[in-house]
Amino acid sequence: CFRNALDVDPSTAMAGWGIAYALGPNYNRPWEIFSEDDKIDALSRAHAALAKAMDALDNVSPTERALITALAERYPENAETEDFAPWNDAFADAMRRVYAAHPGDLDVAFVFAEALMNRTPWALWDLPGGIPAEGASTEEARDVLEAAFANDPAAWDHPGLLHMYIHLMEMSPFPELALRHGDRLSGMVPGAGHLVHMATHIDVLTGDYQAVVERNLRAAKVDEAYKDHAGGENFYTLYRLHNLHFAAYGAMFLAQPEPAIQAAKAIETELPEPVVRVYPEVFEAFLSNMPHILVRFGRWQEVLDLPIPEDRDLYAYTHATILYARAVALANLGRHDEAQTARAAFLEAEQSIPEERMMFNNSCRDVLKVARAMMEGEIAFKSSDKAAGLKHLRNAVAIDDALAYEEPWVWMQPTRHALGALLMEVGEYAEAETVYRADLGLDDTLSRPCQHPRNVWSLHGLHECLTRRGETAEARLIKLDLDRALARADIPIKASCFCRSGA
Repeated sequence: CFRNALDVDPSTAMAGWGIAYALGPNYNRPWEIFSEDDKIDALSRAHAALAKAMDALDNVSPTERALITALAERYPENAETEDFAPWNDAFADAMRRVYAAHPGDLDVAFVFAEALMNRTPWALWDLPGGIPAEGASTEEARDVLEAAFANDPAAWDHPGLLHMYIHLMEMSPFPELALRHGDRLSGMVPGAGHLVHMATHIDVLTGDYQAVVERNLRAAKVDEAYKDHAGGENFYTLYRLHNLHFAAYGAMFLAQPEPAIQAAKAIETELPEPVVRVYPEVFEAFLSNMPHILVRFGRWQEVLDLPIPEDRDLYAYTHATILYARAVALANLGRHDEAQTARAAFLEAEQSIPEERMMFNNSCRDVLKVARAMMEGEIAFKSSDKAAGLKHLRNAVAIDDALAYEEPWVWMQPTRHALGALLMEVGEYAEAETVYRADLGLDDTLSRPCQHPRNVWSLHGLHECLTRRGETAEARLIKLDLDRALARADIPIKASCFCRSGA
C-alpha cells in the first residue's frame, strides 16, 4: 500500500517512511530470524525508501520529519551485521526524543512503545519473579501505552496501541488488564487476521477457551484472503499456522476432540512439502499437532495408524513426535514389547533433529526432552514400575516448566495432567491435589502466564481430590467451574488424562 501511494505521488515522504518501517523487524520477527537473503533485501530496500523520504523532508510536518529522521537510526549499512541490538537501542532512543517532543500523537506513542518492546521481544518480564525483566524497557513501554489510553479516548480506536498492550501484558502477572483491549481490537480491523486473533493471547490466560477457538478460526478464515493474494510460500504462513495451532490448543482444553483434529488437518493442508521447504526451521514443527491431539484424547489406535514420514530429514521433528506418541499408545494398550521398540526408535530419531529446528521460541530438541520423560514415565508405569513411572513424569513436569514461554504452550497437553491422573491411580491424592492446584493457578507454583485457569481436566482432578478428603466448601465452588466446563465438553471426562486406568 505504501508503494502504491509512492507511485501515485513520488513526493509523499511518509510513504517512503512506511515502506522502510514495514520492511524492518517486529515483535514476532526480530532480525535474528531473517534469512541472510531476506536481511540483505530488507536493508537495501529500506535504505532506498528512507533516501526518498529524506529527499522530501521540506514537504512534511515537524512530526513526520521527526519520525523519518528517527527511523534512519534503525538500519545498519552492513547487511553482514550479526548483532542488531545497538540499532534497536538507537531507534528506541531516537523515538524517545520524538515522543518527548510530540507526546499527544498516538502514532508516535505506538511507534515508540513498539521500539521499546522490540529491544527484547518475548523477554519483557521475569516470569518467576513476576517483575519486569532486567535490561528490558517494560515499565517505560507500559507508561507510554497506559498514558495514551488514559488521556485520549481515540487511543481505543488505534489498533497499534491495542496490539502492543496485549503483547506487553500477556507475560505479565496481570494479563487480565488487557481483556478490554483484546475485545476492542478483535473486530476493529476485520481484514487483518493477526489482529482478529490477538485477543486470544489474553483469552487463553484467563481461561476463556471458547473465545480462543472461535477467534482463531475466524482469523484463519480471514487470512485465506492473503493466501489467495500472495500464496503460501512466504513468512506470513506462520501466522495462519499460529491461528490454527491456537484453535487446536483451545479445543483441547475444552475437551472438544473434533475441532482440535480439524484444526490439525487444516495445518497439514497449509503445509504441503514445497511450503515446508521454504522455512523448514519454523514451519515443520507445526505438523506435530496431530499426535499431540490424539494422545490428549486417548485415541491410541489412531496414533498407531499415523503414517511415518518418508522424508525423515525434512520432517525430523514430526517423525520423532509420532514415535513418542506410538510408544505412549502402545504402553497404554498393554503392548509392552512393542512400546520398547517404539521407545528405541524415538531415541534414535531424537538425535537427528537439526539444531536450528524451532517451535516458536523453543528448540525442538528441548521440546523433545519433555517427550522423552513423558514416554519413559508412561512405559514404566504401565509396565508395573509405578514408582519409576511417576519419577519420570515429575521430571517431565520440571522440563516442561523450564521451556521458554510461548502461546500456545509448545507442549500441548500440560504434563501435570498425566502426572495428576497417575498419582490418582495409585492413591496419592494429596500430591495430585497440589499438581492440579498448580496447573489451575490456585497457588504460586507457576508464574501467572504459565497457568491454565478453569480447564476442565484439572478442575475434574481437583474436585475429585477434594471430595475424597471430605472437603465440602471449596469443592462446591470448584464444582461450579467444573459444571460450566463440562457443559462445553464433547466427551465424558473421568480423569485429567486418558492414561489413567478406567478413563
